[in-house]
Amino acid sequence: MRWLALGVWLWACVAARVEAVAPPLRVVMLSGSGEYRSAESLPAFAKLLEENFNVKATVLQAKGDKEIPGLEALDGADVLVLFTRRIKLEGEQLERLKRFCLSGKPIVGIRTASHAIQTWLELDKEVLGGNYRGHGPGNVVQRVTVNPAAKGHPVLKGVGDFESAYSLYRTGPIAADATLLLTASSERPAASEPAAWVREHRGGRVFYTSLGGPKDFDSPSFRQLLVNALFWVAKREVEPKP
Repeated sequence: MRWLALGVWLWACVAARVEAVAPPLRVVMLSGSGEYRSAESLPAFAKLLEENFNVKATVLQAKGDKEIPGLEALDGADVLVLFTRRIKLEGEQLERLKRFCLSGKPIVGIRTASHAIQTWLELDKEVLGGNYRGHGPGNVVQRVTVNPAAKGHPVLKGVGDFESAYSLYRTGPIAADATLLLTASSERPAASEPAAWVREHRGGRVFYTSLGGPKDFDSPSFRQLLVNALFWVAKREVEPKP
């Protein structure tokens, strides 16, 4: 009886260990925002994720403005990170992206994701919950502040106020069902716009931020925001590398 009890205990320990080590979060990043150097920032961010978190990241770089080679990787993705600008996808590539985005899959949109696909501009309002209306002048410091009403949201854990040195995106009003997380404000000209929010779309979670210039990725708060968002949209706790 004692050996049987020991065997049961050992089995329980092994089972608990297997359950504790979740499979890595499979993240596919679409890069194609030349103005904001996504070809540099996304691979660096992917490396940071894989070195520090339970993540397997794949970066797909747009080829010109009409193609993203390797887009079939989306079929096995847990989360899509979208950081392209006015890519003119057509045919099977466009349909594959639409299938992912319209099926309730987790999405993280960065800056130009609001106008990521020139042949599907409806993505902004229909999926991301945004309302992109252009942007203000460049070389203007934005003050990015946490929405006090949302400070307990998991995506904001470890995120504080910070500054961004890029043009203020005109994003509002955002979808009525969106939760505002961050606001960006400029002094010259005086303006304030939603800078990050979350919502649910067809049962899946979506996060978008109008931030994402190269220097933003140097900000610990911005990096933490993205890490939190990746796991939140996937309905998982932030998982350090096993």
